[in-house]
Amino acid sequence: MSVSEPAATADAPVAPPAKLDDVMLAMDVVDTLRHRGRLVERELNEDVREDQLIERLRALYKSQGIEVPDSIIAEGVKALKESRFVYTPPKPSFSRTLATWWVKRKTYGKWMVGALAAIGIAVGGYQFGVVRPQQQAVEAARVELTETLPRQITAAHQAVAAEAQIPAARQQADTILAQGRASLVRGNAADARSALAQMDRLATVLRQEYVLRIAGRPEDQTGFFREHPSFQGRAYFVVVNAVDSQGNPVRLPVRNDETNQTEIVSRFGVRVPIETFDAVRNDKVKNGIVQNTRMAEKRRGFIEPEFRMPVLEGRITRW
Repeated sequence: MSVSEPAATADAPVAPPAKLDDVMLAMDVVDTLRHRGRLVERELNEDVREDQLIERLRALYKSQGIEVPDSIIAEGVKALKESRFVYTPPKPSFSRTLATWWVKRKTYGKWMVGALAAIGIAVGGYQFGVVRPQQQAVEAARVELTETLPRQITAAHQAVAAEAQIPAARQQADTILAQGRASLVRGNAADARSALAQMDRLATVLRQEYVLRIAGRPEDQTGFFREHPSFQGRAYFVVVNAVDSQGNPVRLPVRNDETNQTEIVSRFGVRVPIETFDAVRNDKVKNGIVQNTRMAEKRRGFIEPEFRMPVLEGRITRW
C-alpha cells in the first residue's frame, strides 16, 4: 500500500493580521505623499520606477530619524494609488441628512428649544396682549348692552318719574326711555349712553330749587337794551341772579341768543316786554333799589321756573 500524498485542498497558511503600528505607518506614508504633492506628481505621473519613489521616501523618513520598512512604504504608495485612506463624502440623500441631524442633535436641539421658547413667548404675548383684551372688550360690551345700560336707564327713568310734578316732565322722560331702549336693540351703546345722560340731566333739573332775583342794588346794572338781528329790533333785558334758599349762587346752563352758545352762569339777562322793563326801572328810580326783586321761582319737580312778571323768550349772558 502506498502512502497517500497530502490533500491538495489543504488550507493555505493565513497571513497574520497587520499590526496597528504598521497600519499607522502606512497611513503616515500616505499623508506624507499627499502633503508633498510635487513629489508625488513628479514620481507617479512620470515613467519612473516605483522603487525609486520608495527609495526617496526612505531617505525622507531617515532624515527625520524614523526607520520605516520598505514593505510599509510600498504599502503606503499602493494605498495612495488606490485612495484607500482618502475620505470621500457620501452624496446628499435623506439618510445622510438624518445622520447629520443625529450627529449634531445637541446643537440642533438647543436651537429647537430656543426657537420653541421664542414661539411660546410670542404666542403667549399675543394671547395675553391682544386676544385676551379683545375677548374681554367684547364681553364687557355685551354685558353693558344687555345688563348694565338697561338697568341704569330704567333706574334713571324711575327716578325722574318720582321727581316729576308735571306731565311734561314725565312725557320727556318716557321719550328718552324709548330712545334708549331702541338704541340697545340696535346694539348702539353710544346712543344708549347718551340717552342715559339726558335722563340724568333731566333728573338734576327736576331736583333743582332756586329763585331768579332782579339785580336791584344801587351799584347793579339792573337793565339794558340791545339791537341785534336775532331780536328783530330793539330788545329790553332785566338782569337776574339765580340763588338758592340760602342766597348762594346757582349755576345754570343758559343759551346766549346773540352767540347761539350755551354757558354755565348764575347771572344773566332775561328779555322782557317794554312794560316790564319800565316797571322795574320806575321801581328802582324811587329810592335807588328795586323793591320787587323776585322775578321767578323754580320749584322741585318742575322743569322751568314760574315767572311772576311778564317775560319774553331770549337770554343774554354777556353785556
